[in-house]
Amino acid sequence: MRITAPFFIFLFFLSGLCAAPKVATGIEVLMTPEYQHLIKNKRVGLITNQTGITGRLQSNIDWIRSQREPLNVHLTALFAPEHGINGSSHAAESIIDAKNEDIPVYSLHGKSKRPSKDMLKNIDVLIFDIQDIGSRSYTYGTTLYYVMEEAAKQSIPVIVADRPNPINGLVVDGPMLEPKWRSFLGYINVPYVHGMTFGELARYFNEEYEVGCRLTVVPMKGWKRNMTFADTDLPWIPTSPNIPEATTAYHYPMTGILGELNLVSIGIGHTLPFKVVGTPWIDPVRFAEKLNQQKLPGVYFQPFYFKPFYGTYAKKECAGVLIVVTDHLRFQPVSTQYMIIGLLKSLYPKEFKAALKKSARNKDTFNKVNGTDRPYKMIETNPYPGWSLREIDQKERKLFMKKRAKYLIPSYS
Repeated sequence: MRITAPFFIFLFFLSGLCAAPKVATGIEVLMTPEYQHLIKNKRVGLITNQTGITGRLQSNIDWIRSQREPLNVHLTALFAPEHGINGSSHAAESIIDAKNEDIPVYSLHGKSKRPSKDMLKNIDVLIFDIQDIGSRSYTYGTTLYYVMEEAAKQSIPVIVADRPNPINGLVVDGPMLEPKWRSFLGYINVPYVHGMTFGELARYFNEEYEVGCRLTVVPMKGWKRNMTFADTDLPWIPTSPNIPEATTAYHYPMTGILGELNLVSIGIGHTLPFKVVGTPWIDPVRFAEKLNQQKLPGVYFQPFYFKPFYGTYAKKECAGVLIVVTDHLRFQPVSTQYMIIGLLKSLYPKEFKAALKKSARNKDTFNKVNGTDRPYKMIETNPYPGWSLREIDQKERKLFMKKRAKYLIPSYS
C-alpha cells in the first residue's frame, strides 16, 4: 500500500490530539483510584461552568454522570457562577436558574449569590471545578468562598479540584483588601495578584477566616509555579466573554482596574480585550515612549491604533499602546497599570480631569476592585501619581508572602 504525505500529516495531527498534557488538573486526579473514595456512594453538587473540562476536553459533568454505575455517584445539582453554566452571559448580567437534562442548575449570580439551604438538600458533597485567571477581582473566587461558608453551615464537605493560575504561581502585586471595601468583587485580604491557585486560596480562606469548612483540595499533577498556561499543554476554554485567551490573564490586572473608570478604551469591544489602552486624544508614539522610559520590568509598550466596535469610544478612532509581556515571571501587572494611570494624568491633565469627572459614578466600583480608596484619592489630588501608586501596600505584601507560605501546595514548587 502506498502511504501518501497527507496521510503522515493526518497521523501527526491525530497523535497531537491523543497526547496527554503535561499537567493533570484536579478533576482528572479526582478520577484516579487514590481520590475516588471522596465521591463514591455520594450525591454530588457541582459548581462549574464551561471551563470544567479535562485535558482531553471531556466535560466534568459528563464524567460525574458516567460514574453512576461504577462508583454509585449521583449528580444531583449544578451551580453556575457569573456568566452562567455555559459562559455566554456578559459581566454583571443576572442569571436565572435552569435545568441540565434532569438536573437543576442553580445560579449563584442571580437573586442570590450564595447557595441556599434548600439548594443544598440532597447533596452529600460539593465539588468546585472552575478555571481562575489569577486576579482577586474575578468573581469566581468569591463564589468559591461563599460556597465554603454556606457548606460549613450545613456540614457538607467541599472538594476543590485545583487548576493552574494562568499568570503563574510566583508573581504577587497590587494592594491588599481593606475590610471597608470587601464585596463580591473582592472578598478576602490578599494582593490583587496573589500568585495562588484556587486550591491554595481555599486553604488560606478556610484557616485565616476560621470558616470551618470540611475542605479537601485535590491537587494537580505536573503543575509548577513558574509555568505559563502554554507550558501545561492544557486546552484553554475562555473563562468569560472578554477572557478569550490564556494570555489575556496577564493583561486583565494591567488594565482592568483602569477600565472601571471608562476613561479610556482597554480593548473591551475590540479584538484585544485588556491588551490595549487608547483614546482619541492620546499621542501613541509619545505615550509609548514615556511608558518605556519608566523601564517597567517584563513589559513593552507598542504604539497602536484601533477602533472599538462597542463600549468606551465605540466606533471612534483611538490611539494609544498595545501592551506586550516580554517576561511573565518579572512583570508587575498592577504596578504597570498604576504607571499607565499616572502617566495618563501627567501627560493629559485636562482630558484626564474631564474624563474622571464624567466617570464619578463608577468611583465606588473602582475602589471595590482595588480593595482600597487610596488609589482614587491619589489620582484625584496628585498631579504625578504614577510612582506613588506603585508604592501602595509594599510592606503589607511582604507580610502576606510570609503568611501565604503555609498554604502553598508543596508539589507545585
